[in-house]
Amino acid sequence: MEKKESTKTQQLRTDVAIIGAGPAGLTAAYELTKAGRKVIVLEKAALVGGISRTERYKGYHIDIGGHRFYTKIEEVNDFWQEVMGDEFLRRPRLSRIYYNRKFFYYPIRPFDALFNLGLIESTRVVLSYLQSQIFPYPSEESFEQWVSNRFGRRLYEVFFKTYTEKVWGIPCHEIKAEWAAQRIKGLSLPVAIRNALLRPRKQSVKTLIEEFHYPRQGPGMLWEKVQALVEAQGNKVLTEHEVVCLNGNGHRINTITAVNSCGETVEIEAAHVINSMPLSHLIKRLNPAPPAELLDAAGRLSYRDFLTVALIVRQPDLFPDNWIYIHSPEVEVGRIQNFKNWSPYMVPNDDTTCLGLEYFCTVGDELWQMDEAALVDLGRREMARIGLLDEEDVIDGTVFRQPKAYPVYTGEYKEYLDQIKLYLDTIPNLQTAGRNGLHMYNNQDHSMLTAMLAVKNILGEQHDVWTVNTERSYHEEVRIPEAEKA
Repeated sequence: MEKKESTKTQQLRTDVAIIGAGPAGLTAAYELTKAGRKVIVLEKAALVGGISRTERYKGYHIDIGGHRFYTKIEEVNDFWQEVMGDEFLRRPRLSRIYYNRKFFYYPIRPFDALFNLGLIESTRVVLSYLQSQIFPYPSEESFEQWVSNRFGRRLYEVFFKTYTEKVWGIPCHEIKAEWAAQRIKGLSLPVAIRNALLRPRKQSVKTLIEEFHYPRQGPGMLWEKVQALVEAQGNKVLTEHEVVCLNGNGHRINTITAVNSCGETVEIEAAHVINSMPLSHLIKRLNPAPPAELLDAAGRLSYRDFLTVALIVRQPDLFPDNWIYIHSPEVEVGRIQNFKNWSPYMVPNDDTTCLGLEYFCTVGDELWQMDEAALVDLGRREMARIGLLDEEDVIDGTVFRQPKAYPVYTGEYKEYLDQIKLYLDTIPNLQTAGRNGLHMYNNQDHSMLTAMLAVKNILGEQHDVWTVNTERSYHEEVRIPEAEKA
């Protein structure tokens, strides 16, 4: 009988092991590489970039999620410019909301909204807002209450409810108010109107409503460049390597065990670890295992997933928007990206257009399990129903699935998160960063900032990574002194 050769475990050693090659993980790797530290990055997927990756299909570039590059964080902007250089384009921006068979500019333009809603509906919106100011919800426990108190019940129903419930798959009254406070902090109906109508006298307004930065061939181009720069200095970015165990003594991580796509095992000894994989996975992969109540808390953190149906359309121009939010309940699609309008270099054939239809779902549900042909057919039919294309113009299509795209803010999530944070604080050489690593719905730039702070901690500074917040989801306006106007 022939004897099988035993599979050997590859042993590696590094200064810092990084779990995940998304924006947080690769930002940490880049900053540590510049500081002269040895780094190994472990990524489960074949492509780097995480949710900010760029997929390819027959020469077309598909941005998973749509990533407008803008930030108020100087260090992040410097990072982007340093890596991308001339490949960082400045692009015109247009986005609209589709509701009740009409298109509304987003951010809202008062007169456009007034015209599209009509006099009767606009009057209802105003009266509803006044009512919310006289009789507000006494407490703001839910997204529904938070938004209604600031915009009125009717505007909440028109411009917030349907889309938000598509994204999260649950009623708005079950979504915690913290999510609204984090994503649309400081915004209300009067503020929105004032921002749309008034311009400052002593400052010019460089508005991100009008344009934004974007890598020539999508956001993944940035992260693939970062990967190359890290590897050029002798460090490693190991794709298709899934972390299965973090081995320690309960107070320190000593080694990380990963398995690659061929079933081979790699064990890495590291002085420090930076994690960006979901907290629900991290806690369950610690060895020795944490207390049962902590494992239970990690299991109760939930996520929302989505899939992108990419349609190749035999038309050079379909609509001018970069993306459109679909608020109408008669179709399942939640958002539509027009990749050619993000960058002309995303599409190899000028006579065609590539659309990315985003369907928000949960792993295992009916939509997630639909096969590719059925999803492409669904997308074709829904685009025709909205009136954005003719079904016969769709000549090809494919599907990309994105699990754990959005941390969900429901139930007692904050209580569970606090328990996890307290436990992780007892392991000083383990830090966690990024959207899923903190279970915080951060934008790309804030995820990068958390990684930068984690690196500074390793280099001797002291920062609380958990305090980094998004301030507002959409920094639609950046005021600059007149002298700095380009």
